[in-house]
Amino acid sequence: MATSVAATSQEALNAVLSDAMPSQGSWSDEHYLWLTDRTRRLIEFTDGRVEVLPMPTERHQIILLFLYRLLYAHVHESPRDGVVVTSGLRMRVREGKFREPDLLLLRDRSDFRRRDRFWLGADLVVEIVSPDDPARDLVVKRADYAEAAIPEYWIVDPRAETVTVLGLTANAYFEHGVFARGDVATSPLLDGVAVDVTALFDAEG
Repeated sequence: MATSVAATSQEALNAVLSDAMPSQGSWSDEHYLWLTDRTRRLIEFTDGRVEVLPMPTERHQIILLFLYRLLYAHVHESPRDGVVVTSGLRMRVREGKFREPDLLLLRDRSDFRRRDRFWLGADLVVEIVSPDDPARDLVVKRADYAEAAIPEYWIVDPRAETVTVLGLTANAYFEHGVFARGDVATSPLLDGVAVDVTALFDAEG
């Protein structure tokens, strides 16, 4: 059902823009930025094509809020006073590719990658697996964020109730750990961060 909703949203976007904007496959970075400056929908961009993402569920948002609170507290206790933001902020992977992660973190708020319109990278990104297309977060974005040289990627899977923490080495990710209920997820990058996985998936907002 969710897949058909996403497909319908994509078709509607294509219809609305067909006369005013480039055809799929012909979009530029600036076309994409122009569009996403003017909508609240999550839209990603790859090599000339735009894709509308499904709207998040309540559970997705509660999990995201739990992690945001935890990571916000961590970065603001750091001497470098980092910054953490949630989805809606665009991140450029490379020319011709933008993503909108569920959560992005920089350990230093003066990091050159931090821009107002979009970020040029992050120290950590988090994706909460979408039920309509799990492979997007598990496979495609794993490759995307490695390509962008993001040092750490968390994959939070509400279906399996796991948190997979990936660290970057060379051009690929290694598995720091797959954490389930009863575990405490840790970060090789953020010293002292500890996520109680049971509390995460039992959170009620």
